[in-house]
Amino acid sequence: MKDFLRRSALLTLRKQMPKGQAAMIDRIKTFFERRAFGVCEWWAHKLNIKTEQVRLSFIYLSFVTVGLNVVLYLIMAFVLQHKERIKQPFRKRSTVWEW
Repeated sequence: MKDFLRRSALLTLRKQMPKGQAAMIDRIKTFFERRAFGVCEWWAHKLNIKTEQVRLSFIYLSFVTVGLNVVLYLIMAFVLQHKERIKQPFRKRSTVWEW
């Protein structure tokens, strides 16, 4: 029911907007959904919960912690982007001479 009300509110707002502006908002939304850092999606996958719940918790925590959560999000995004480079020095080598 809550999801239905949110969708109907968005449709009402979209009808009131000029067509170009609604299309631009859709493009921005699609960009962030596809190319965002993926931190919330990664946590949701690991915790086996919905991505929306993780995103909402990040938003609520950012209000409580006065933006510290945003810094943590960016650090996690950096780690996820460079995960292989971070893991590489700690992997087991088969021989002493392997580098």
